[in-house]
Amino acid sequence: QLQLAEFGGGLVQAGGSLSLSCAASGFTLNGYAVAWFRQGSGEEREGVGCISRSGEITYYTESMKGRFTISRDKGMVLLQSSVLDAEDTAIYYCAARPGTCRHETAMYPFWGQGTQVTVSS
Repeated sequence: QLQLAEFGGGLVQAGGSLSLSCAASGFTLNGYAVAWFRQGSGEEREGVGCISRSGEITYYTESMKGRFTISRDKGMVLLQSSVLDAEDTAIYYCAARPGTCRHETAMYPFWGQGTQVTVSS
């Protein structure tokens, strides 16, 4: 069973940067498509983007394009942003699936517990 964990959440000032990592316990995430989702208080979970197994292709939800970057590094998957505002406050989750990226949460069998990111204005 692939177990995922997110690292790097916390309090960030508006206009500040964010760097989250997703790692698999005892495994590498190479060979899995990995997506980032987020869920604000009282809101539905929404996709941020996804990176293909090879790392050559990334997909982003339209509203996230240009604001977030997903990449692979040393068997982990990173989510970075350099321009945050209060609306980015949410719990951020990484999720993995064999095969290709999908935007539906139900298509991802493996999830981390999430990490809280709070952007202060």
